[in-house]
Amino acid sequence: MSMSVLIKRHRSSLTSLLSFTTIRHHSSAPQTPQPPPLLNPNPNPKTRTPLEKQFETWVDKLKPGFTPLDVEQALKSQSDPDLALDIFRWTAQQRRYKHNADTYLTMLHISVSSRRYRQAETLVEEVIAGACPGSVQLYNSIIKFCCGRKFLFNRAFDVYKKMWRSEDAKPSLETYSLLLNSLLRKFNRLNVSYGYLHSVRSMNKQMKALGIIPDTFVLNLIIKAFAKCLQVDEGIRVFREMGLYGCVPNLYTYSYLIKGLCEKGRVSQGLELFWEMREKGLVPKGSSYMILICSLAMEQRFDVATDIVYDMLSNSMPPDFLTYKTLLEGLCREGRGDEAFQLLDDFRKRDHMMKENTYKMLLSGLHFVSRE
Repeated sequence: MSMSVLIKRHRSSLTSLLSFTTIRHHSSAPQTPQPPPLLNPNPNPKTRTPLEKQFETWVDKLKPGFTPLDVEQALKSQSDPDLALDIFRWTAQQRRYKHNADTYLTMLHISVSSRRYRQAETLVEEVIAGACPGSVQLYNSIIKFCCGRKFLFNRAFDVYKKMWRSEDAKPSLETYSLLLNSLLRKFNRLNVSYGYLHSVRSMNKQMKALGIIPDTFVLNLIIKAFAKCLQVDEGIRVFREMGLYGCVPNLYTYSYLIKGLCEKGRVSQGLELFWEMREKGLVPKGSSYMILICSLAMEQRFDVATDIVYDMLSNSMPPDFLTYKTLLEGLCREGRGDEAFQLLDDFRKRDHMMKENTYKMLLSGLHFVSRE
């Protein structure tokens, strides 16, 4: 091998070695640290909602040492019920402050009027648990709310018991009006009515024990309860006592008693009360008219029943199909068929609400009975 070839190979090896050394040198050299990304010294603050802004505005207005009156005014000024509740809850957490009956009453009215019923139920539970000293107005508002919601019916009587134990918030006439009216809605079946009648009696006694003078509305509720349970003698006793309280019987008073007496089979007494109320210019309810007519017809007192039908029609209250049928077919069975047919035609002329179909059904019934 020539000398020139050896020299070329040596140079090539030297060049490769230098290149490798350079690469290792650069790869093992320390890396220069990169500076961290600059942070924005003035970041945008979190956007607040309009509700949060309003809340902060009202919190600023409630200066240190605010009173329940200040909170009550703040609550009444809110058009947003949720904001009002936020203020109500925030103020309750502040030192040296406690809600009173007025602030709870205001918040309850806001919750109920805005249909925030869950909120209202929570407020009711807090008051019953003793969150604030009670007042007659607050307790009555709670009773009214509870009576309007079926599943809170028993809660209304829990509040009533709390009122009885209270020194400054005893039950009022409004309390008894609300509770009795709610109880009467339960009198839909006779066996159920007897169960609730005991509560009506107890409340009547308790009302007298407190020296509360009842009004006609409350006495009518009590009379209605007795009449529905066919305890008409007790109902009549309350009826006779109405004058002692300065109360005047109205059409509902007489209607409840007339219906109860007829259902009890004491039709003559019911008829006496009917004439008594008519002499006073009072017109009974349609249901009282019809039960009296049917009861008289079943006792074969057709002439009196007919007079009451005419009185009913003169007051623009047409009898129903069953009432007409009971009277007219009763006459037919007593051999007074011709009179029954004449009455049917006369009733048709006077009763502008009688439909053609009703007339044909009554006429067909009379023909059938007259052939028996």
